[in-house]
Amino acid sequence: MRRFSFLLLGIVLAASASAQTAPAAPAATSAPTDPALVRRALTEQAAAKLTEDQIRRSTDVDSLSRLATIYNGKDFERFAWTLERLVQLMPDSGALKYQLAAFYAGRGDKTKAYDVLLRMQAQGFANDPSQDSRFEKIHGTEVWDYLIENLKANAKPFGEGRVAFELPKGDRLLESIAWDPKRKQFLVGSAREGKIYLADEDGKLADFIAPDTQNGLMSVLDLRADPAHDLLWVATTGAPHYKGFDKSIVGKSALVKFQLSSGRFLAHYASPEDRHPHVFSSLALAPGGRVFVADGVRNEIYKLDSDGLKLLLANAKLKSIRGMAVSGDGKTLYFADYSLGILGIDLATNKGFELKRNPERLVLGGIDGLYWYDGTLVIVENGMIPSRVMRLKLARDGRAVESAMPLDAAQPVFDSPTLGAVVDSSLYFIANSQKHLYDGYGVLKDPAQLAPVRIYKSDLRFAWDQPGISSSTLSEVPKATPEQRKQFLEDQKSKPRQEVPKSNGG
Repeated sequence: MRRFSFLLLGIVLAASASAQTAPAAPAATSAPTDPALVRRALTEQAAAKLTEDQIRRSTDVDSLSRLATIYNGKDFERFAWTLERLVQLMPDSGALKYQLAAFYAGRGDKTKAYDVLLRMQAQGFANDPSQDSRFEKIHGTEVWDYLIENLKANAKPFGEGRVAFELPKGDRLLESIAWDPKRKQFLVGSAREGKIYLADEDGKLADFIAPDTQNGLMSVLDLRADPAHDLLWVATTGAPHYKGFDKSIVGKSALVKFQLSSGRFLAHYASPEDRHPHVFSSLALAPGGRVFVADGVRNEIYKLDSDGLKLLLANAKLKSIRGMAVSGDGKTLYFADYSLGILGIDLATNKGFELKRNPERLVLGGIDGLYWYDGTLVIVENGMIPSRVMRLKLARDGRAVESAMPLDAAQPVFDSPTLGAVVDSSLYFIANSQKHLYDGYGVLKDPAQLAPVRIYKSDLRFAWDQPGISSSTLSEVPKATPEQRKQFLEDQKSKPRQEVPKSNGG
């Protein structure tokens, strides 16, 4: 299946934020403040000797996650330092922030719990702690009522998009979609069958390409149509969800080329022959026909040249590369890391950069689909609560986000929305991928729960001339003294909640 869970933070998130009084922490030693010590201190005895400075200097997310499980329920002080550091390193993770707020609330620390929830509300998160027993100790204040009201407001449906058509339900796990403008038809890829279907806006599916020994198709995880060159590019992987899965395809992936008009097989570019598993999960197509494919497990990006696939980027600090898009001038490749936000590569120099924005104002974690449209980036953010589609206006140099415009958010039909295709001035995307119906072994848990696959249509030019939400400014959230908090609440109640246009859909 295309969307594997690569992040070890699940270890932290699964751990309950204990509200019990923790035993006194052992006295810290005067060990040197070397961030690498955190990576080595993964036993209880060694972890108990880490100082606050050592923990707060660490940049190793995976090791900090493992430390958090050691400290949880046993060493309150170090657990708090570790979770706070993880939130600093992963500012886009709403799940981490929510766990930190729950931890503070369980300890009865209203000040810190409110501060975290206020920032989450300002970022657009719509978690509802009113139904979570871990927050019972901080109920019953004006601040609490304000927070709940505004977090719930963030969960209201927004946007003027609609379901364009439905595809018949079935055990196909349709994960990707492309558009053929010459023949006015969609192409849809199946992660279960390895097939590529033709689809129309009446919801009819027709067989187009099937896996065979020549094309080597397995789970189809992404598609890109290149009508100018009559080509269809496919990212395929030997995922356990593929019905033809066996040990011969474990860890194998390929970029496969077909003729768009006929479906005729043209070429097969296999993942590198090494000891590591590969998952080709995302594609990007540049002006002129250049092709890029990302390995979401190895966190590598390859480009196709005359000699085959050539490694363009490999970075061990990345967590999970998802969507990719190339700028209209072909000079920049943007890609989304599910945990870290959007990054880019200058294709002339092969130098990478992080797309700048204020993470307190704009959350860019949880992006699955990424698209270029008329000088902007469009994202499908299924790891956000609520799921949403947004348009990002970039600075002139393409290295920063100037403002963001929600297009559609919290729509009732959104259920793990995934990949899409730009069609004229609209984004068509799979609104309910239904991947949660399959377990980690690729087994469909309950066929009766399968529903028609809804293809949603968002207007990419919605509120085109309006400024949206500025990414460079943020109303300062005050420190939690009663006087400051009272003034903050009064100020917030007198301001509009968001600088976004009203929508007929929400």
